[in-house]
Amino acid sequence: MTQRQWTFVGGLVAATFGAGWFTGQSQAQPAQAPLVYELRTYTAVDGRLPALHKRFREHTMKLFEKHGMKNVIYLTPIGKENGEDNKLYYLLAYENKDAAEKSWAAFRSDPEWAKARMESEKDGKIVEKAESLFLRPTDYSPMK
Repeated sequence: MTQRQWTFVGGLVAATFGAGWFTGQSQAQPAQAPLVYELRTYTAVDGRLPALHKRFREHTMKLFEKHGMKNVIYLTPIGKENGEDNKLYYLLAYENKDAAEKSWAAFRSDPEWAKARMESEKDGKIVEKAESLFLRPTDYSPMK
């Protein structure tokens, strides 16, 4: 190959894989531990799921972020036989389990949360049952 052809190939490789790879300089990011996820399931009191959605939409999600919790996804089941009318599932992410515990402690003691909860429950209790499960991604999981 001529010098000109090598220069072209080198440029193509650098454009494809990054200049650092071609020149031998590392472009790798430091290894980061996978996040810890918390899957929460709320069973609402009969007829109160809309009030629970409203509380999350208007208050809870913002307060979670304020206290270091990452909102990942909120879901409801399809079909009444699966709890469509009274179940809320959601996933939060944290740096580690210790961070999760600290975030929950700060959230629970936040006066904004106390006020939002009291206002949302002025017509009665909203959540009948809350369940929590901490999870970590597998080594083959596309999302870490």
